[in-house]
Parts: sequence; C-alpha cells; structure tokens
Amino acid sequence: MPVYEVFIDGKPRRIEVTRNGQNLFSVKVDDKPARELSVDKFETGKVFSIKMDGRSYNVELPGIEWGKILPLKVEEATFKAELKNQTRKTVPSTFEPVEPAPTKRNGLSKQAIPGAVVAPMTGKVVSVRVRQGDQVKAGQTLCVIEAMKMENEIAAVKAGVVKEVLVIEGSPVNEGEALFVVG
Repeated sequence: MPVYEVFIDGKPRRIEVTRNGQNLFSVKVDDKPARELSVDKFETGKVFSIKMDGRSYNVELPGIEWGKILPLKVEEATFKAELKNQTRKTVPSTFEPVEPAPTKRNGLSKQAIPGAVVAPMTGKVVSVRVRQGDQVKAGQTLCVIEAMKMENEIAAVKAGVVKEVLVIEGSPVNEGEALFVVG
C-alpha cells in the first residue's frame, strides 16, 4: 500500500491509499479514519470525477511530478500540490485455503489450496523473486504487483518452502487469486 508525503498549500499531509476494487479506494489522511472514494476515468491533464461520502467532485490535475508544485483544482478551488515522498508498506499476504483460478491449476476449480499466498489487490506481476523449492523467511518479498502505477511488495507471512509458483512476470492477477503455495 503506497503512503505519500504530500504538501497542499504548504501544509504536509501523510496520505495512505488502499485499492478496494476496480475504481474504489480507501484513503487515509494523516491520522483521520479512512474514507472510501471512487474515481471515474482518471487521466492527468483532464477533468475526472471522484465520489466521496455520496458527493461527486470534479478534479483536474495537470500531471504527476515528484518535488514539483502543481495546481490541483477541485471544483472551483485551486490548491498548490507537491508530492515530496512515496514509501511502500510491505503488504502482508495471507496463508489460507483459496479457490484457484481455473487457468492457474490445470482446470481444478473447486479444490482449496492449503498454504496459498494470495494477491491482496488486482494488478500485474512485475517481478517474481522466488522459485519453486526456495526456502523463504517470514517477511521476505515473494513478488511485486503493480496496481494503479504503484509497486506493492507481497511478502511471506511465515517461513517455509515454495511448493508452487502460480504466476509469471507480466501476468495479470485478481484480488484473492493464489500466487504461490508455501508449506
């Protein structure tokens, strides 16, 4: 989950973004409770719409450039926005039985996979860092998934041996889909 250090009109803000679905996100600003928002057709340089707390807002952002102050227009108000820093939280994976995608397990669609490490979000695998037979430690990065142009490290929750690698670099994955089997 990406965490951003953003300055809005010179005031620092810590923004944490979690993807909940295709266009749905939870956004936590500083230490305030997370709020869900949906984004409709996001494209920098063009007006796009976000919906939060039942209300829609038109937003315009000319681009995304680190360390550069850019105008951020929300409805009729314009703010000076600057992205200072981005960090990645290691996303804990889960070890739980899941139903595999039929294409990943030779058509076995109703069998649970014990020890499966599942994707916490929908995205694309950009890096696979382990192979079948590798010994892994708790917290070790197994792969990296790109979602919304952000790279998220998927880490092992416990130590074990990689019994199966169910993804390859460049493959799309859905939230809850088995990525590895670790035992």
